[in-house]
Amino acid sequence: MTWIPTFRHFLTFLQIGFLFIIAVLTCNSFFAFLESSSAKDSPHPLVNESRCNAWEKNKQWKNLNFSTPRNTKLFMKLEDFFWKRYVSQLSLPFGLKGSEMFLLKVLAATASYEMPAHIENLKCKTCVVVGNSFAIKNSSLGSIINKHDVIIRINNGPIRGYEKDVGNKTTLRIFYPESTSTNPLLQNDVDTLMVLVPFKPPDLRWLKEILYDEKRVRRDFTHPPPLIWQVDSSKVRVLDPGFMYQTSKQMLRIKFPSKHHFRPSTGLLAVYVALNYCDVVHLAGFGYPPKQNHKQPVHYFETYTMQAMKRSPHDLGLEGQILKRLEKAGALMYLHPHL
Repeated sequence: MTWIPTFRHFLTFLQIGFLFIIAVLTCNSFFAFLESSSAKDSPHPLVNESRCNAWEKNKQWKNLNFSTPRNTKLFMKLEDFFWKRYVSQLSLPFGLKGSEMFLLKVLAATASYEMPAHIENLKCKTCVVVGNSFAIKNSSLGSIINKHDVIIRINNGPIRGYEKDVGNKTTLRIFYPESTSTNPLLQNDVDTLMVLVPFKPPDLRWLKEILYDEKRVRRDFTHPPPLIWQVDSSKVRVLDPGFMYQTSKQMLRIKFPSKHHFRPSTGLLAVYVALNYCDVVHLAGFGYPPKQNHKQPVHYFETYTMQAMKRSPHDLGLEGQILKRLEKAGALMYLHPHL
């Protein structure tokens, strides 16, 4: 017997179809609501301009006993030496006294001194400083890190093989000669700016020898830096030593002149740079265990333990306290649990 649909059946199908459409729209609206609520309540939301303004107002700098001058010019420029007199009473890493000629030659070879225009022109810059501590391992923060406007990485922290935790985009890579590799492109983007922190005159001499393809002098380094450094000179920058000076003075409370043997770590320096340049600052990969925990790994990518940090020139305990105060004051926010 052949089934023949009637008008009544047609109406039933129409009702079912209508109800199906309503159900789909309702579900879509519900999931959209959940997504927006999740973003609103998430500890790592994308920050729009209104959130950016709110973040700035919430910073309680007075409670910290220091301020950032909001110096958004991060890098040394050739014009600093020709159109105005650059005078420094301190030697590296806090000033340029005695290293001016090395720096002049480096700046003449790079001829680029600014941040990319698409970042510089943003009204609200969201930044994340990605440290190298073991705290970021198995965090699955990669996609969240990638959503920031400016991603700052430190020294030789790798990306390949760790993308799920650390992301795969890099805006600035802050380094010194002993902490870089022969081919920076292996762990960075084509447009990544390689930002040298000169701790000592040989650091600038090394960069000059690389850029001019001169004979390399490998003495005066704790660990021999690369003899070949495959980098586009237009992507090379030199961080103004004033940032190291201010990080030491404002954060570590070092009085100058001083024989204090501690100096800021590259990580703390990167945080201070971000607080000056960025409107919103997030941290990932920061937080070291107590030095007494000798067997605890230090980094997410190698087997060094806290035992190796005994002779560190950095006061990690003090730096941890400083970051906690910054977090409590609303100046920055961690993207993961930390000690």
